[in-house]
Amino acid sequence: MRITRVLGAALLTLGLAAGPAAADSSPSPSASEDSAAPTRAGTSFRTAAQMEQGQRATAHASAGDYLYWSFPADTGQRPTVRATVKLPEQHAAQTWQLDVYDGLRRRQACQYGAQTRTAAAGAASVELACVLRTVRAWSEPWANDPLPGTYYVRLTVVRLPASDLGLPVDTEVRADSKDIGGAAAVDGSLAQPLVPGAGAKSGQQQGTSAALAESDPEDGWASGWWSDRWVWTGIGGVLAALAGIAGYALTRGTGRPTRVPPGA
Repeated sequence: MRITRVLGAALLTLGLAAGPAAADSSPSPSASEDSAAPTRAGTSFRTAAQMEQGQRATAHASAGDYLYWSFPADTGQRPTVRATVKLPEQHAAQTWQLDVYDGLRRRQACQYGAQTRTAAAGAASVELACVLRTVRAWSEPWANDPLPGTYYVRLTVVRLPASDLGLPVDTEVRADSKDIGGAAAVDGSLAQPLVPGAGAKSGQQQGTSAALAESDPEDGWASGWWSDRWVWTGIGGVLAALAGIAGYALTRGTGRPTRVPPGA
C-alpha cells in the first residue's frame, strides 16, 4: 500500500510539472489580423515595413521591385515565413525568391520550404515559404546562428523577361513561429537583442531622431536563462528521490528481527 501511494504521488507530480512544458511545445499565439497590418512594403532594409507575427502584410507593387518587411523573433522560436504573389492575367514565366535576414543583415538559410519558385506563363499566383532554424539565445561570434531580434523579409523576382518588367503584382507575406522550448536551449544570452535602433534612445534624449523604429514582441524579449529544461530537471530529481524511497521500502523488510536467547 505504501509503495502504491509513493508511485501515485510520483505520477501526480510528473503530470503537474509536465503541464507547462507541454504548453511550451505548442505554437506560439499569433497576433490577430487587424488594421494594424502594413499595406505597403519598404524598398530597403532601412525602410522595411514593420509587422508582427501572425499578421498578414500586403503590398501592391510592380514586377522588378525589391520588397522588404521586418518582424521580431525571440529565443526558442522557429519562424516560418510565407509569401504569395498574385500575378496579372497575361505574363511570361517568372521566378520569384524569398530571402530572410537577421538583425545583422546576415542571410539565414532555410531548413526547408520553397524559397525560390517559377510561375509558368499565365499562372495566377506563386507561393513561397522559408522555415528558419530555431532562434538561439547565444552563439559564437563566428557562427551564423539565428539570434533574437529583428528579422527582415525580402521578396523579389530574380528571373523576369524584359517585356514583363513593371507589371502590377499584389503580394501577401506572413510570419509565424513554433516554440521549440528547452530542446534548443543553450547556456548564455545576448546582452541585447539584435534590434536596429534599440540603442538610439540615448540619441533621442539628446535631440537626435532614430532612423529605425524598434520592433519588439508583444510580451517582451525573453531573458534567455529560463527554459523548460529546468522543469524536466526538477522532475528528474523528484522521481530519483521517490525511486530511492520506494527501493528502501522494498528492501528493508517488514518482519521483526529474531531474538537470540541469552547464553546461546
